[in-house]
Parts: sequence; structure tokens; C-alpha cells
Amino acid sequence: MPKSIAVFGAGPGLGQAVARHYAREGYAVTLVARRPEPLDRLAKDLTSAGATAHVIAADLSDTGAAPRLAERIRAEAGNLDAFYYAPTPNAGFVSAASLTPSHAQNFMPLIFYTMLALVQEFLPHMLEQRHGAILTAQGGSTVQGLPNMSGPSPAQAAQRNYLQALHAEVADKGVYVGMLYIGAAIKNSAFHAEMERAKAAGDPVWEMPTVDPEHLADLLWTMHDTKGPREVRYP
Repeated sequence: MPKSIAVFGAGPGLGQAVARHYAREGYAVTLVARRPEPLDRLAKDLTSAGATAHVIAADLSDTGAAPRLAERIRAEAGNLDAFYYAPTPNAGFVSAASLTPSHAQNFMPLIFYTMLALVQEFLPHMLEQRHGAILTAQGGSTVQGLPNMSGPSPAQAAQRNYLQALHAEVADKGVYVGMLYIGAAIKNSAFHAEMERAKAAGDPVWEMPTVDPEHLADLLWTMHDTKGPREVRYP
């Protein structure tokens, strides 16, 4: 059987690029996101190129449904050899001064709690087999707080703290935990589209480079394949 990966958050930017890259490396790919239509199109592209692809539409903000989601994945693809978790919240950034407890709490299920639940589902098999990978990619504001970019960032920082601890616990047991932090607008992503819209309208925007998602997917694969540093920043 081929190795398998689930891409949680198989959106039009980096998520799809990760799926395509792992498919080229011979992995069976399970695509998970809320909307089934884009997933079906991507799965058709992957299978037409000879890969194995499964589609599961799911709301990753529903942490209580994570055990059922894991059961569906195992029924379709077996136990995972790797997973990539980076769903994008719909709501945008806000200033730290205006961030309320309820607003901050809204991001925790999607960004942190569901990932934590899925680790509990799939990590035991990885530890038993003494190989596996848990991968994520987040924005640069996860690492360094930035003005007017609060909201999801504190939840992402909680995720980072957890993954740092997890890496320290499982790295010598064959499981790689890798985190990519991106200080650039990813082409084809919703954030990049919003930046382009704002520029066209003459609105003020953050000055930052753009990056091809395929390049970032290459970075994630290299991190996993070489079991390199637990954290990589781009650029």
C-alpha cells in the first residue's frame, strides 16, 4: 500500500499545492475541507495523474466531530503516515486593542482544538510504527505579534507552543513535527486575493512579498523528508 497523508484545509493556495506534491511523491491523499466541489475537482486532477485521492467534506471548526472524521479517514485510506493541518479561518484580522475574549475564542476550535483532537487520533499509530509526520503552515504573525493582525494569531501561537512541545516528545520516536511560518502572500490564496483587491481600490495594505504555493510545498516536503529543523520561516 502507498503511504497516506490527509490535507486538512485543502484550499486553493498552499493546501492544494501540498496535496499535489505528496501525490507526486507516491502518497495516497485524503482531501478535507468544508466545500466538496473544489475537493472533487482537485481529486479528479490527482487521479488523472495516477494518484489515489479521497474526498471528505467536513467543518474543521466542529471539534466534537473530529473522532467521526478520523473514522471516515481510516475507512477510506487506513491509518495516516502524515497529516498537514492548516485550515484558514473565514474571519479576518483585527487590532489587538479591539480583540475581545469571545472573538479570540472563536478561532480556537478551528486552529487549535480540532488539530489537537486529530493528533490524538492519528499519533498513536505513528508512534507504534515509529514513523510519521505532523505538518502545519501559518502566517508570520504566529511567531511575532504585529499591529492590526490579531484575532487568529493568538490561537496560532497556542498551536505553535503545543507543536514545539510535541516535537520534543516524539522526535526520537520516529515522528517528525514540522512548522512552516510564512511572511508572504501566497498566490491563489484568499489573503492574496484580498490584498490585490485592496491595492486596486487604493486601500492601505501591508507591504510583503508574494510566493508561489508550490515553492512552499517543496519546503514542507524537504522538512519532512530530511527530518530537518522543526521550524522554518519564509522568507
